[in-house]
Amino acid sequence: MKIPNINCTIQMTSTLHPSEDSEKVKKAISNIFPYSTVKTDLFSITAQSKELRSFEKIHETIHSKKSQNIYRRYLEKNLDNDTTWFYLNKQAAFVKQIAICEEAEESPLGPIKVILTSSNIDGVIDWIVLGN
Repeated sequence: MKIPNINCTIQMTSTLHPSEDSEKVKKAISNIFPYSTVKTDLFSITAQSKELRSFEKIHETIHSKKSQNIYRRYLEKNLDNDTTWFYLNKQAAFVKQIAICEEAEESPLGPIKVILTSSNIDGVIDWIVLGN
């Protein structure tokens, strides 16, 4: 897989519910989002990276499961200027699986929101769904 040289900020954020173990939520995010800086506060966990290689696991899953059209639909639907986003299932991420959520409510403890920001957001979306 060739990773393009596009400046992009990738952020993942998840609400931290009182019943959840913050270490498990951190692990869920780290499982699918390596090379990131993870921060925890009382009510949420956020991870951020400026490297597209942090998106490798998601990219590989999109292509191995041939779910490019699904991701393109969400990325384009949620596109606002130079930013787009989608949801991932938090429980799936904990067991190193990547499962997109159409709505936040699909993930019982709330989803992980993945936010992509780039001055070349179209190039980022094309790389994600086309692999170029």
